[in-house]
Amino acid sequence: MLQPPPPPVPDAARRRLILALVLGAAGGGAFHLLGLPLPWMLGALLTVSVAALGGLRPAVPQPLRMGMLAVLGVMLGSAFTPGLIDRIGPWLPSMAVLLVVSAVTPFLAGAVFQRLGGWDRVTAYFSGTPGGLNEMVAIGTARGGDERTIVLVHTLRIMIVVFALAVWFRLTEGVAASQAAGATPWLVDGAFSLADLAWLAAAALAGRPVGRVLRLPAPQLTGPMILAAATHLAGLTALQPPAELIILAQVVVGSALGTRFVGADPVRLLRTAILAVGSSVIMLGLAAAAAWGAAALTGLPFLLLLLAYAPGGLAEMSLIGLALGMDVPFVATHHVVRIALVVALAPLMFRLLKS
Repeated sequence: MLQPPPPPVPDAARRRLILALVLGAAGGGAFHLLGLPLPWMLGALLTVSVAALGGLRPAVPQPLRMGMLAVLGVMLGSAFTPGLIDRIGPWLPSMAVLLVVSAVTPFLAGAVFQRLGGWDRVTAYFSGTPGGLNEMVAIGTARGGDERTIVLVHTLRIMIVVFALAVWFRLTEGVAASQAAGATPWLVDGAFSLADLAWLAAAALAGRPVGRVLRLPAPQLTGPMILAAATHLAGLTALQPPAELIILAQVVVGSALGTRFVGADPVRLLRTAILAVGSSVIMLGLAAAAAWGAAALTGLPFLLLLLAYAPGGLAEMSLIGLALGMDVPFVATHHVVRIALVVALAPLMFRLLKS
C-alpha cells in the first residue's frame, strides 16, 4: 500500500530555513572572497550567530543537518587510502597520550565553571568534558545538569577552538585553510561516473544506520566516514563528493551551529562566554602540551598532533586538516577515539569525582 506523502513544511519553518541558508551562504561567500580560513563553515557560523543574537530566528531542520553531516563524513572517509593499514601501528603511542589528556581535561575545565561560575557539579563537569556535544548534553542532563548551559558551553567551545586554530595556522604558519572542497572536482565538470556517485550516495545513506548499529560516537558522521573509507580502501571509487555538495554541507552545518544562539539571553550568554573562553584556553593549552610531548615521543609533527588533540568537533578539526593538506585519517581517527573514550568513561569519572 502506498504511504501518504509527508506533510508540507510549514511556511514559518520554511522561511526560517531560507533565512539561515541565505545568511550562511552570504557569510561563507564573504569569507571565501576575503581568503579567510575555512570560509564556508566559519562564515556561515558567524553570520547566522550574529543574526540570532540580533533577534532573528534562523533555523536548520535536524534531518537536513544530519544529511549534510553524512556528506562531510563521506568526504573525510575518502581520505583513507589503501596504505593506511601500514600506518596504524605508529599511531598507538599518540593515542595513549590522548587517553591521558582526555582524562585530565574535564577536571581542570570543570573547575573553572564550578569555582568561578558557581555552577553545580554536574553542569560544570559535563560542560568541561570535550566529548561529542549531543552525547555530553544527553548524559549531563540525565544526571540533573542544566541542559541549556551545557549546550551553550559546548557550542562556544567548538566555535572558539575552530576559529582560534584556523586563524592561528593562517597567521603563524602562513597557511590558509581556505577551502576543504578545493581538491575535489565539481559535478558540472563531468568527472563523476554513475558508479562513483552511486558508491558515495550509498555510503552517505547507509552510514548513519550502520553507525548506530555499531554504537559509534556521532554515528551520523562516523558511519558514512567508515563506509566511504571502506569503498576507497577497496578501490571502488577514488573520488570525494562533488565540490558543490561539500560547500553546501559546510554552509548548512555552520548555519545550524549558529542557530543555537536563537533566543539566548545576552547577559547569560556573556557570562557563559567568558567562562567558556577560559576553559577553552585551558583545553587548548593541555592539547598543545600533550602534542609537544607526543611529538617528542613519536617523532610525528607537532601541528598534526595539535589538530588531533584539540578539543574541537570531529568534523571541524578534520576539515581544517583536510584544507591544510594534513593526514586526515590520523586526525579523524584520533577524534573518534577521543569521543568514544569520553562518552564511555565520563560517567565513571564523574562518580569517582563525587566519591
